[in-house]
Amino acid sequence: MKVYISVDMEGVTGVASALHMKEGGYNRMVKIMTQEVNAAVRGAFKAGATEVLVNDAHGSMTNILIEELDERAELISGSNKQLCQMEGIDASFDAVFFIGYHAHEGNGDAVMGHTIHGLVVTEIKRNGKVVGETGINAGLAGAYGVPVVLVAGDNVVCQEARDLLGDIETVVTKQAIDRYAARSLPVKKTQLLIEEAAERALRRLGEFEPHVVEAPVEFELTTKLTSMAYMSSLFPTVERRSAKVIAVQADDYMGAYRQLLGCLIISGATARGWL
Repeated sequence: MKVYISVDMEGVTGVASALHMKEGGYNRMVKIMTQEVNAAVRGAFKAGATEVLVNDAHGSMTNILIEELDERAELISGSNKQLCQMEGIDASFDAVFFIGYHAHEGNGDAVMGHTIHGLVVTEIKRNGKVVGETGINAGLAGAYGVPVVLVAGDNVVCQEARDLLGDIETVVTKQAIDRYAARSLPVKKTQLLIEEAAERALRRLGEFEPHVVEAPVEFELTTKLTSMAYMSSLFPTVERRSAKVIAVQADDYMGAYRQLLGCLIISGATARGWL
């Protein structure tokens, strides 16, 4: 049984502010991040996993401490990835875990809620419905026929995941108070909960279905600056619907996602004044 783990950072226990992810706080939190991954790996192997692939999916995607990673898991790191937070996923996997995940931009008072690229995205709709990274990445897994069975993060993202994916396993690592404030569980308790949930999710594997999105697939992106929408319309497949709104469409999920990611990349460069 093969398990794929996508790991973000905002949903990790103890992370409640941008200050936790830079300067002195960063060195502490990447250790906790790695420990939560290890907890998920332990639970997976307890349930009979034979292979675990971990994808570092936060920021530069160079956060997980490989020297402290469970030796039974392999790690993808680095940020030039055509599938971004889901690099390495394919039809050979049996289940997907999302660890350290966060809610989408604008979803209540979620801890550091954003969608893929915080400097760029105001909102992303997929086939008319607002989605965040949980939904977008579950769709990528679903395109390969692989179900998401576990999501760990704050209470807001756990509810977001259940609303979209049904009765999957979730671990609430903290209760959101504000975008930059949270009430976190102790790290060891969170790790135990993740380990138990990972094992439980794989033992329930037959209960879950892949998150398959009906074709054609459309992503509508509302950018934070008009220049982002303007420069994204360089791509001939991009429809500019208003000053800050663009849309892409394809006959399959992967095709639509790749167009979306291209727009996010060029929008990010525009935000930094490269173009």
